Amino acid sequence: MRSSFKLLVSLSLVALHFSCNKDFTPVGSELLADQTLSAQSQTFPVFTFQEGVNKVQTNVQPLIQLGSITHPVFGKSEASLVSQLSLGANPIFGDYSQSVEDEENPSAVTIIPENETVTAVYLEIPFFTNQNDRDNDGVIDSLDADPDDPDSNSDGDELTDLLETQSGLNPLSSDSDGDGILDHNDDENDAYESENKVYEIDSLYGNPNASFDLKVYELTYFLNALDPAKNFESNTLYYSDEDYFERGFYNTVLHDERITLNFDELRFNYKEDDPDTEDVDETTRVETRLSPRIRVPLNTTFFQEQFIDKEGTPSLESNADFQRALKGIIIRTENFSEDLYMLLDLQGAAVKVAYEYDKYDTNGTPDDLTDDGIVKETDEVSLTLSGIRVNTLHNVDSNPLIQERITNSNSNLAADKLYVQGGRYHGRIRLFSSDNEIDQSLLGNLQTQNWLINQAKLVFYLDPDENNFSSDLFASRLYLYRYDTGEALLDYFSDNSVTNANSGKTTFGGVLEFDESNKPYRYTFDVTNHISNIVRNDSLNFDLGLVVTGNITDNTTVDALLNASENTSIKYPRAATLNPLGSVLIGSNPNANQSDKKVQLELTYSSY
Repeated sequence: MRSSFKLLVSLSLVALHFSCNKDFTPVGSELLADQTLSAQSQTFPVFTFQEGVNKVQTNVQPLIQLGSITHPVFGKSEASLVSQLSLGANPIFGDYSQSVEDEENPSAVTIIPENETVTAVYLEIPFFTNQNDRDNDGVIDSLDADPDDPDSNSDGDELTDLLETQSGLNPLSSDSDGDGILDHNDDENDAYESENKVYEIDSLYGNPNASFDLKVYELTYFLNALDPAKNFESNTLYYSDEDYFERGFYNTVLHDERITLNFDELRFNYKEDDPDTEDVDETTRVETRLSPRIRVPLNTTFFQEQFIDKEGTPSLESNADFQRALKGIIIRTENFSEDLYMLLDLQGAAVKVAYEYDKYDTNGTPDDLTDDGIVKETDEVSLTLSGIRVNTLHNVDSNPLIQERITNSNSNLAADKLYVQGGRYHGRIRLFSSDNEIDQSLLGNLQTQNWLINQAKLVFYLDPDENNFSSDLFASRLYLYRYDTGEALLDYFSDNSVTNANSGKTTFGGVLEFDESNKPYRYTFDVTNHISNIVRNDSLNFDLGLVVTGNITDNTTVDALLNASENTSIKYPRAATLNPLGSVLIGSNPNANQSDKKVQLELTYSSY
């Protein structure tokens, strides 16, 4: 009986188990079955205007522009510089101040008139350089046989780059010390100094070997930091059309010679041999190394009279007093053998004044005057190119077709082409618009769609009819920003791939792209966050500006004036003033044969 009961219970449980499995159905499964995400794409109209600026603010630039370059579409661009010079407060030349030197009864016998005399003056403006070395083998990438392999052999001897660097040899020369014995057979390479460096020069456009006249003048116009036209209550804005040389505000010629650039490291040997090191002649060894730079001599008499001889006078009591007395310099370039346009390092730019002076020498016996004498000592003072600096940017032989399109943009006509060039021409972009006005019904309908926007991009194609020139003259990078304020877009800030200059922020885009035949053909921008905010968060659909940029990491703005007839001031990306190059793009109203490449907003989205 008990066994029969157990069997009955077991059979009942099994039956119940199968019954429960059979009746189970997931709630809502019929609804979820049709909720499959599918990716789709769609284009929306974009309206483009051609605009240009008359002048831009150039007294807040982070670098110096000098030179001349002629673009086959945009004409000639020329750049010169006006700069104040700065020094420390109340400088002392020699060992004693001028007031101590002038004492009738000096407190010590060592105090004598020092007779400071200028021996040399040099203007130095460094190039932008890099020493990028991905594999850390001591050879910069541009000269490395394999920049990703530290065991590469760039000089073709029997030693790897890394081994030569670690051994204090020159990985770019099979005979480091130049004695005729190859490094792998040479047991003595002491004549080679491993501190020597090789640099790669950046930011030069045109032919770096071109010759030209470099001229430096004394500036006679005081650059006031506060604007007298506004009762000295706000900073003075200096614009790119300020040319103090043409206005006659110059006097003494400080330098006027024809030069070519030197891209080698500058090395200066010791001037005297150390008698304590009999086996080494220090006059053959390097004491000072400078990165490659423009380095030209200036008029020593001028700096003797206007600077060194002013020691102890009111004109050197402060930097402000000094800048009122010696107002600055003008740097110009002329008569280029070939085009050459230079972006130069402002931070290291200076006028270096070397001088010698008399010094009382006790010969180490201060209590014995019989062996005393007067010797010559040397020193140097540096005047930095700081304070107010103004880059004068001249544009000549302007293309009349561009001016015509700027005039038409005032009539709200869609641009068939967009001319963009640094500091001169830019595009204005209006999204969801095909006839100047934003299509609110189109935008409203889009905002009602239950879309997940995966990507939104703007693609600007180069106009093949206008871009038949060397790829070196194309703008390598464009920049898209908020037109009315000059501010960067959200997509710019959300892209953290920033390195330096025009590398980085590759997701945001604007990089010049090349087709399969290695020809430049377009620029692409990712504006996904910007469009998502408009569609999902009802953000403002403001106009966008499109410019050339010389540095994608710089999103600061300066003042600029549109065409003279309107005299309208706008906020303009500062980096757009740092590049003379440009490109011609297909606009929103192209010819029929280019309609497939007109500017459109391309959305890729997912929907249920």
